[in-house]
Amino acid sequence: MRRLGGGSIARFLRLIRFSHTIFALPFALGALVVAANGLPSLRTFLLVVVCMIFARTAAMLFNRLVDWSLDQRNPRTASRHLLVSKGSALVLLAVSSAGFVLAAGAINRLTFLLAPVALAVIFFYSLTKRFTSATHFFLGLALAIAPVGAWIAQTGRIDLAPLVLGAGVICWVTGFDLIYATQDYDFDRCEGIRSLVVRLGITRSLRLAQLLHLAMFAALIAFGFSAELGFFYDCGMPLVAAALFYEHKTEKLDLAGINRAFFQSNAFVSAVFLIAVCVDRLIR
Repeated sequence: MRRLGGGSIARFLRLIRFSHTIFALPFALGALVVAANGLPSLRTFLLVVVCMIFARTAAMLFNRLVDWSLDQRNPRTASRHLLVSKGSALVLLAVSSAGFVLAAGAINRLTFLLAPVALAVIFFYSLTKRFTSATHFFLGLALAIAPVGAWIAQTGRIDLAPLVLGAGVICWVTGFDLIYATQDYDFDRCEGIRSLVVRLGITRSLRLAQLLHLAMFAALIAFGFSAELGFFYDCGMPLVAAALFYEHKTEKLDLAGINRAFFQSNAFVSAVFLIAVCVDRLIR
């Protein structure tokens, strides 16, 4: 691989935006703690984390490969193809996909059977911008698999609580992706890329993002009831609301403001959720 801004590993992590793993992972771990009614076994914990890393890596690599030429034309992403060669990305995609299936198979029978379905869903997101404006919702669905999968890893079954949490994740991710997509409004419109931001315009898209984050907050409250979480979980919810409010206060700023809202606010939301769940389950 050509040298560009650091070593091969650093460039690979930049390509897949590894730091953004912090968004979905806390929801998966929170679901795992609730399903275990405390600390899960070290084996299950490690396998869930490995599955998360492999699945997200495969999803990002598939996205980069599908959008390889498109990213080169977008000023915001024009240098992505220089980070890793296309051939290397294909090999790493195959390795991470196989790693995910093997790790899922080591957990239980249901996670193994559902692993190919999960990969199909997260790969499908990258294709949706070619035929539907609802692509943001498919991204939310891809990330919502994480808490449901973690619950299945612990219990071997699907219950109401992780589905409620998954619905909240869909609303949360769709909302912040709408905010993030405002950066590409002009490019997407010129390229004919399907997006709700292009279809609705920036103002109405940001209003929809507000409504979706309100629905996400309601889903987190409902998850608390369905999972029988208590006082300490409830104490975390005002902090989540404050972070979401902050995100929508900064959405109309410049590019730096959008990135700050995207990363800092959403990382805070997911971290507070995980801490609130852990404190509630472990102290009770």
